[in-house]
Amino acid sequence: MNKTILMGRLTKDPEVKYLQDENSTAMARYTLAVDRRYRKDGKAETDFISCVTFGKNAEFVEKYLQKGLKILVSGRIQTGSYVNQEGNKVYTINVIVEEHYFAEGKKLSGSEKKEDTDPDGFMHLPDGEELPFE
Repeated sequence: MNKTILMGRLTKDPEVKYLQDENSTAMARYTLAVDRRYRKDGKAETDFISCVTFGKNAEFVEKYLQKGLKILVSGRIQTGSYVNQEGNKVYTINVIVEEHYFAEGKKLSGSEKKEDTDPDGFMHLPDGEELPFE
């Protein structure tokens, strides 16, 4: 079984692009800063985990996620390799994200608002638009 669950903060705004396939599938990449549960010598240590997601999940990322936001993701680990320009083999590890969850309220995140919100912190959606939750 290959299942990963992580909670952390985005280190910068996600990079979103649309693939040149027949469906113009969205792909989003971002890095999560994940604190380790145990501290070495009283100092917190952080891992920086590369995350990738596709399709509707990538469109969700483009619309709702930004630098500093604390989220919880679940997905699977995928490894790979390639040969760089210097001829060296480089190994990669990514989390292929299947689900995203907000891990804190908008007011706690301290991040800028992307959309207009009402006094309760809820985002206004255009008429007829539904949230992309499954």
